[in-house]
Amino acid sequence: MSINELRRSVRGPVHLPGEEGFDQAAAPWAVGVRQPVTAVVEAEDSADVAALVRYARSAGLTVTTQPWGHGASGDVEGVILLRTSRLDWIEVDAGSRTARVGAGVPWGRVLTETGKHRLTGLAGSSPAVSVPGFALGGGVSWFGRKYGWAADSIRSLEIVDADGNQVRVTPDSDGELFWALRGGGGDFAVVTSVELTLFEVPSLYGGRIVWPATRTAEVFEAFRRVSACAPRELSVWINRMQPPPPAPAIVTVDLTYLGAEDEARGLLADFDEIGGSLSDNRAIMEIADLGGIAAEPVDPSPMLARTELLTGLDDLAVEILKTVPLAPLVNLQVRHLGGALAEANPSGGAGGALAEPYMLYLLGLRLPNLAEAVQSRQAQIITDLDGYVSGRKPYTFLAPGESATMAFPHETLVRLREVKKDRDPGNVFRANFPVAG
Repeated sequence: MSINELRRSVRGPVHLPGEEGFDQAAAPWAVGVRQPVTAVVEAEDSADVAALVRYARSAGLTVTTQPWGHGASGDVEGVILLRTSRLDWIEVDAGSRTARVGAGVPWGRVLTETGKHRLTGLAGSSPAVSVPGFALGGGVSWFGRKYGWAADSIRSLEIVDADGNQVRVTPDSDGELFWALRGGGGDFAVVTSVELTLFEVPSLYGGRIVWPATRTAEVFEAFRRVSACAPRELSVWINRMQPPPPAPAIVTVDLTYLGAEDEARGLLADFDEIGGSLSDNRAIMEIADLGGIAAEPVDPSPMLARTELLTGLDDLAVEILKTVPLAPLVNLQVRHLGGALAEANPSGGAGGALAEPYMLYLLGLRLPNLAEAVQSRQAQIITDLDGYVSGRKPYTFLAPGESATMAFPHETLVRLREVKKDRDPGNVFRANFPVAG
């Protein structure tokens, strides 16, 4: 690689190994994931992205794209790391209920802007995750039970293709690439912006209820009852949490409801009957505050997570989930899925139907003295749940060491690989989790 040629090719900063600031520029948001890249480029704009891609193609190099690196896999040895955080513009058209969002924009900023018009995008739990990164991988939203994958709300994409051309992709201009980009990850192009459908939210109710861990059994039973008959407007997640000592263990329920407070209260009455809550901040809320419900860290964090999809919650599954030892994990979370996520969408993207009704998320810390024990505990819990774990994982929840083969049915993976072969035969692009393995 000609360093001088690379720096002449782009206007944004270029960071190289051994230079001051390189380690910080190459580090992902996921602290502890090593990224042995050959250079880091901070693109100034989409034209800069195109220039970098043309350079990489001519030099026989590969580009991997990250705004910040929430989903970093570490599989980036020898590649150029493209940072898109400077592509940070938002355009909201309330009349057409659409938003155009640059590749470096986090969900929190989008919700702040759309919320002014009582509109929302299909955001997930974290306000710090980039919109394109979340949506390209499918995106399990708070409102997915009502509206499906976040990826399916994409109306068009501005991309740089493997030849370095800036192209607008729509269902009419390139239906196969449009399908692949909506849920198949970033293996096919660099996405510089997305256009999203927004959804009206006349009223949004949500928040978190916290109980002492002694109430875990009661909360799990209520969670099962509530989720079994929940309308699509209601999303409920349960957490067994062990904060850092000396804080006590707790059990929480996080929720959103697209509707009025009195309707939500009726649907959630089983939780109110438990009593003994330590706190309860449920209320009619602003769309801009959606990212605060789960209270996830927004600063770089040494998170070590494992995710599985569950085929059901019968008596035995609930017994395991509410009693299995948690330490050294900090959270065992179960999210209710279903609804629109479980239905095949004829005009949808690569995510397809997500048949499993629940998602299990096991979180620990990626620290030198803890990582091995965390992974061991995660593996043991999954073993205990053998028979309830489907083996599929949402793409955006893949972890280092896992692969795209776990995220898609075989026929979908074959189709994605054909798109990759056709659109990027020289492997100019590498997603966090490449579809080619």
